[in-house]
Amino acid sequence: MTQSAKTITPSASDGVVHRNQQDIRAQNQAVILTAAEEEFVLQSYRGATMQGIADRAGLPKANVHYYFKNKKNLYKMVLRAIIQEWNEGLVTMTVDSDPKIVIEKFVRTKLHQAFVNPNRHKLFALEVIGGAPHLHDFMSTAMKDWALDKTQVMKTWHEQGKIAIADPLQLLILIWATTQRYAEFETEIVGLMQKSAYDETDEARAADFLIPFILRGCGLE
Repeated sequence: MTQSAKTITPSASDGVVHRNQQDIRAQNQAVILTAAEEEFVLQSYRGATMQGIADRAGLPKANVHYYFKNKKNLYKMVLRAIIQEWNEGLVTMTVDSDPKIVIEKFVRTKLHQAFVNPNRHKLFALEVIGGAPHLHDFMSTAMKDWALDKTQVMKTWHEQGKIAIADPLQLLILIWATTQRYAEFETEIVGLMQKSAYDETDEARAADFLIPFILRGCGLE
């Protein structure tokens, strides 16, 4: 006689275990990415080590390798997260958008990112200063396409008489330069302010100065 096969169905507890494992994985990856940002900023890509990142994350080195394989892959993941966050600032920009609302939101978004995640700006700056060896393909394709798309919208605004800026690429560069400097040169700026660190008023102070200044230059204030 043959035994009848039993059908094994997943239990509710199996689903809980799976979700818990996913949560742990996501949490560990987030901790490692944050630690990697700090390590790469302080030690540079060349000087950073997987052991140093693991130590900052408070996790075994084997865990870092498990999630990200090697230093190069982890570095690229950090850069990808930075770029994805930054590009979200102008996602909804179209020729039908209100230029004043779009530009003000973009400046506020960039400033907030600079004050909340300064290490990301510092790391990106270090990569570009070094010739962008890990971002060259991205900068010559996706980033270039993104910038061309946004500047074309602003050129249309100019042709429609909505903004006074005839060279919108210079406007993008100006916004990047003025907002990201608060992160990239944090030590210099807080020193000039005679502080040891930014406080909760500094982001608003920067926005209150920069936004009217930029909007006036665009003929929007």
